[in-house]
Order: sequence, then structure tokens, then C-alpha cells
Amino acid sequence: MRLTRIGRDRPAAEPGVCAVARVDRRTKNLTKRLRPGEIAIIDHVDLDRVSAETLVARRPAAVVNAAPSISGRYPNLGPEILLAAGIPLLDDAGGDLLDLVEDGEVLRLHEAVLYRNEEAVATGKIANPEAVAAAMAAARDGLSEQLKAFVANTMDHLEREHSVLLDPIAAPELRTRLDGRHALIVVRGPHYRQDIAALRPYLREYRPVLIGVDGGADALLEAGYAPDLIVGDMDSVSDRALACGAELVVHAYPDGTAPGLVRLGSRGRSAVVVPATGTSEDVAMLLADEAGADLIVAVGTHANLEEFFDKGREGMSSTFLTRLRVGSKLVDAKGVSRLYRSRISNAQLLLLLLAALVTMVVVVTASPSGRAIMTTLGTRWDDLRYWFHGLF
Repeated sequence: MRLTRIGRDRPAAEPGVCAVARVDRRTKNLTKRLRPGEIAIIDHVDLDRVSAETLVARRPAAVVNAAPSISGRYPNLGPEILLAAGIPLLDDAGGDLLDLVEDGEVLRLHEAVLYRNEEAVATGKIANPEAVAAAMAAARDGLSEQLKAFVANTMDHLEREHSVLLDPIAAPELRTRLDGRHALIVVRGPHYRQDIAALRPYLREYRPVLIGVDGGADALLEAGYAPDLIVGDMDSVSDRALACGAELVVHAYPDGTAPGLVRLGSRGRSAVVVPATGTSEDVAMLLADEAGADLIVAVGTHANLEEFFDKGREGMSSTFLTRLRVGSKLVDAKGVSRLYRSRISNAQLLLLLLAALVTMVVVVTASPSGRAIMTTLGTRWDDLRYWFHGLF
């Protein structure tokens, strides 16, 4: 690999990727500050699809992961996505890496070594398609063990938190009406951009209540839609989304502690609080169900076994149980976009216009009053034409 960006005092002849480094232990926080051409330094075991897609969207020069990007617990999809986008990945560079580098300093990545000037800061393994494919194959071999662990975790969660299935959620009084309406819940998860784009005809016709789960509110704004409700712990919602006029629902811990209220209070925003177990994705679904929504359409949520594992088992048991509770009301966005077609297609509109035009022509030519109108219009047209010729 050759130099893609030059540091302040770096000679152009030195090989590798030389750029400003952005450092954060939470990948979703780092991507908010990461600029194109910079080096992203993360600490993310089992890099998942959503995190990788967010990194790719920021167009970094390289990604350095202090942790193993594929631990072998399950076949996570993040490394494949980075490599497919042509982004170099230095993997397993050491757990102390984030303590050794500073955010904003210029570093150079060459082969499997990260340098500060001439000093080697960390070494790791440069990911390549063959190694990633082999690691993914080995991870798939162990899926049965992960499935057993997931089932055991789900049963344990059900024993401790059976209220998720049996008891109604402590839903607050909302000013947004959901009773008898469709609700579209957007999570910034797998393929959320494509799902929103595919649902545009459905959104135009049914005008569902738009619910953004944390960063899902920003996903709606990016697509040109204003969310009606924002549900979450408010840690990954932009200030722009908080100020868009949506009703805010803070997901609190079961004991009522709500860290998200601190951020909202500092910005002068009011909100209602929902204490509940599980994830904010779960709370949004349960709120829509409890408020009487006829149909819940989910965008970017975790709907299949691969996505559950890619997110990691922690927290996913409650999501699985929530889906059981919501039941037949819940439809994945991909299913809606495949089954739904606008009731009036463009071809039907064109045929309708042609039929109307033919009807007008028949009425005008067949009736005495229509013929009289046509004669008068013809005379006026001749007068206008003669006047125009008279000008020249």
C-alpha cells in the first residue's frame, strides 16, 4: 500500500497510510467525529454489520481494531464489509492501544505495524479476504453452541422477566395518537436506508406514525421524514433530531433511573419516561402495541438468527420475547416492500388521463353546444392569427 494522506512533517516517500487518527472505545461515538481519509482506531470485539456499514459511510483511510474483529463466537459480518469497501483493516492490535495513542495525532499504518513518526506503536494482523473467509467458516462451525447459549439465555431471561410477555408495559400518556393507525419503527440497523427507500409508496399512502429508536430518528431525517416519536436512552440521537418537534420518550432502567433525562434537561427538552427491561427497540414495539397500533412495520430491526448473532447475544433475548408478544401486528419492512404496491400505478394514471381526454373530445364533437363552442374558439383563433400577421 502507498501513502494516501501526508502528515504535517511526513515525507511523501514513506509507504503506507498516513493520516490523523480518531480514537474511541465506542465505535458509534467515533463515527460521529470521523472524517474521510482519517484512521479509525476502535476496540470492538466481533465487529458487527451496522458498525462496519457506518464506518464505510465515513470513508476512513484505514481501520485499526485493538480487539479481534472475529473472535470465533459467531460469524459476524463487519470485517467482510470493510474489505469489500476497500478499507484496510489492522486487526487485534492489542488491548492497550487506545491508551497509547491520542485522538487527533498523525499516525502511519504500513503493512501490519502502526507508527508514530519512526516509533512502532502497535502491531497486528492485516485482514485479507482469505483469512476472513476462513475465520467465518470456523465461526459457523460453532454456531450450534451459540444457539444453545442463546436459548439458555432466553429461558433465563423469561424466568426473570416474564412480565415482558404477560404484563402490560407502564406506558405513559402520549400526545401522539397511535390507536387504529400504522406505526413505522426505525432502528439504525441492517439495510435501514434501503428499507426506507423501498417503503416510500407505502409511506405516501398510509402515512404511519413514524417512530425513531435513538439514531433511527436521524435515519428518518436523512430520508426526508420528520419522526413523530423518538424512543430511547438518547445517547445516540443528534441535537438536530431532538429539536425536530418529535415527542420524546426516554427509556429508563426498571428502577426508574433515566440517564437520558440529563442530556435532555441540559438542552431544555421535556420528555416522558418509560421504565422497562430490554432494549429501546423493544420498548418502541411494546409502546406501539399498547397504544393500539393496528400494524407495526419494523425497519432495521433484528429479525432473523444471523442478525441476532451479529448484534451479539446480550440484550437480544428480550427482543426475541418482545416479538413473540407483539405477534401478528409486527411486519418486517422487507416483507412490506415486497408485498405492497401502490393501489394506483403510473400506467393506470396515464390510462385515466387518456380516457378523460377521449371523453371530452366525444362530448364536444357530439353535442350541439359543444360544436358551437368549438366554432367560437375557432373564430377567436383566426382573429388572433390575423392580428399577429398584421404586426409584420
